[in-house]
Amino acid sequence: MKTIYIKPVKGQQVLDPETRQPLAETGENKPRSEYWLRRLIDGVVIETKPKTTQEQSA
Repeated sequence: MKTIYIKPVKGQQVLDPETRQPLAETGENKPRSEYWLRRLIDGVVIETKPKTTQEQSA
């Protein structure tokens, strides 16, 4: 299954339906499933790219 890298929109908390844990503010890889695509459409998460180690330490 393909994945997407997403993070919550500022001020939003989105729970993973499998783990029941909030999506990390810095973003996570998640399956490109109906659930996560719906969250994108709803505007509570955005698709982004993971920060590299260099970007995180700067």
